[in-house]
Parts: sequence; structure tokens; C-alpha cells
Amino acid sequence: MLSTSFFDQIGEFVKNPVFLSAVSSWFITQFTKTLISILRRRVGSVREIIELLIWRTGGMPSSHSALVISVTTAIGFHSGVQSDVFVLALCLSMVVIRDAMGVRRSSGIQAKTLNSLGNEISRKIGINYSPVKEIQGHKPVEVVCGALMGFFIGVAFSVL
Repeated sequence: MLSTSFFDQIGEFVKNPVFLSAVSSWFITQFTKTLISILRRRVGSVREIIELLIWRTGGMPSSHSALVISVTTAIGFHSGVQSDVFVLALCLSMVVIRDAMGVRRSSGIQAKTLNSLGNEISRKIGINYSPVKEIQGHKPVEVVCGALMGFFIGVAFSVL
């Protein structure tokens, strides 16, 4: 049988400003990204809307950047910027943001080129080509907007 203290710990975890900041920043940025896509008429179905809300990467704003920056900001407020955990969060943020802009973006561009080439060869020669997944990375402005959203969300959950 589970003790009450386990449920108390879960309750405290769910009320933790760092946790709330992380979850909120992810959902708020994914919702914003979905809304922007709908307004730009880049969404063709309800399935795409659900996919955008929950899973799809890339686009404006960067939910990865928002998540790591909101966590870093909330940790800075909660534990102090001199704490080891803040330094760890800051380093993790830099890695995630660099990956979102650099590695994932260039991989997506390469995959798009490869798919274009594969489709052209398939059409000309008649060889079956199975396209590779085109992972979308982020443009710098998407990362900056996500990071700003994450910062303000982190601040909001830390001072409330």
C-alpha cells in the first residue's frame, strides 16, 4: 500500500515552479506555433493541428528553446544563479539551443535535398525511392522568440 507521504511528494512536485514553468512553456509555445500555422494557412487538417500541438518540431517559436530557458530561469530564481544546478541548466540550454539551430536545421536541409534528388532519379529511371524524414530545425529568430517566451514564463512562475 502506498503511503500518504508519496502522494504528498507528488503533489509538491506538481506544484514546483520549475516543473510548472517547463510544462507551461512547452504547451504555450506549441499552442502559439499551432496558432501561427493556422493563421498562415499552413495546416490542412485536424490531424495536422493535433500533431502540431503535441509533437511537430521546428517553426515559430521554438518550444525546445522555451522549455530549457524557462527551466533555467526558474532554477535561477529558485536555487540562485550561483548554484551548481543553475550552471547545469544553463549548459543544457546552450546545447539544446545549438542543436535546434545547427545540427537539426542542417540535417533537415540535407534530407530535403536528398529527397528531391531521390524523387527526381526515381522519376527519370523508375527506381523506387523511399523519402527520408525531413526534421525541421530552427531559424535564429524562432530560437530567440522561444527563448524570450521561456524566460518570461520562467519569471512568471518564479515570482508568483
